[in-house]
Amino acid sequence: MSPIAPPAYVDVERLPALLEGTVEPGFIDLNGHMNIRHYLDAGAQSADIICRRIGIDDDYRARRRLGVFTAEHHISYFTEMHEGDRFTVHTLWIDRSERAGHLVAMVLDRTDEVLSCVVEIALVHVGMDSRRPAPFPADIAAVIDSWIDDARRVNWDLPLSGAMGIRRPDATAR
Repeated sequence: MSPIAPPAYVDVERLPALLEGTVEPGFIDLNGHMNIRHYLDAGAQSADIICRRIGIDDDYRARRRLGVFTAEHHISYFTEMHEGDRFTVHTLWIDRSERAGHLVAMVLDRTDEVLSCVVEIALVHVGMDSRRPAPFPADIAAVIDSWIDDARRVNWDLPLSGAMGIRRPDATAR
């Protein structure tokens, strides 16, 4: 289990749920609990939902020739989930630089009313043709910044690993 102190279930529950589901029989591994790939998939799906709401969607990739690639994940587990358990995923975009973003997805076990898992995700904004990092356009950056502002209103410590985040050469970047 993780050394990160999890927030209270009720605190996470107050955040909007971007995804909900049930642990299906095919999610169970040889140890009798939900396999890692399904926690990661839940976090990745919720990150995709945020990106689409921000405007980074199929049309964005096709017309602007820009998109995001996942650069890094960090998963922290707090409790097991089992077949039939219901879950929701509550995701915040917590930081960004000119070309990268940091999100945290918290998977709530709705059956046992506990935080089961946290998936941190680092995204890199890229040119689809060059496949290289590219700055977020001003309109997209402004929407991301509004999500970050919302995340800063959370009045409890986010369960971050400390192992990843936005790298800054100086303290003046957002």
